Amino acid sequence: MLFFNIDDGYLEGLLRGYRAGILTDADYVNLRQCESIDDMKMHLAGTDYGNFLQNEPSPISSGTLQEKLTEKLVDEFNFLRSQAVEPLATFMDYITYKYMIDNIMLVLTGTLNNRDTNELLEKCHPLGKFDSMATLCIASTASELYRMVLVDTPLGKYFSDCLSSQDLDEINIEIIRNTLYKAYLEDFHSFCSKVGGSTAEVMSDILELEADRRAINITLNS
Repeated sequence: MLFFNIDDGYLEGLLRGYRAGILTDADYVNLRQCESIDDMKMHLAGTDYGNFLQNEPSPISSGTLQEKLTEKLVDEFNFLRSQAVEPLATFMDYITYKYMIDNIMLVLTGTLNNRDTNELLEKCHPLGKFDSMATLCIASTASELYRMVLVDTPLGKYFSDCLSSQDLDEINIEIIRNTLYKAYLEDFHSFCSKVGGSTAEVMSDILELEADRRAINITLNS
């Protein structure tokens, strides 16, 4: 226990605090009775979510509410990640890879449909952003995408199975998405198995469920 507290005691205390701040059933009952987001803001003032809307002028839009909730989540996640040691640090990195994949596919699909690059980048999830993301828009083949952008990202090791000389179109992008997710889930599962203990027991079921869900979706949409 002594050595556990050296590395993980502070983070466990933070997580217990975050868990205690989760809204209760009674909170949700009261929120359902609110007629506007401003009413929700007044109710949330008495919870751990009381400060995240305090600087927003009325009326508050649903988009602003979602943005601020995401911002709060990302800030707390990044703070935990900055304090984490191995193997927790790597585990949290794996969590961000999912958002990286989604962001890459969002930018590539939007570029194919001639969407504005800045607009696409604004829609990307903060947990999955990386420095070279804007250069995704100039790649015309999967090989270029890997060579110019992804080779220096954590997704580079997954992307090797997606290399093709074909142009990037909507069909090939979906193939790339599914191939990346397959490699990512397998790698995450392998990492959790090596960590062992409760991490392997809990995460194996979660990752296997996610893999099955994606396989079923691909089958239904084929």
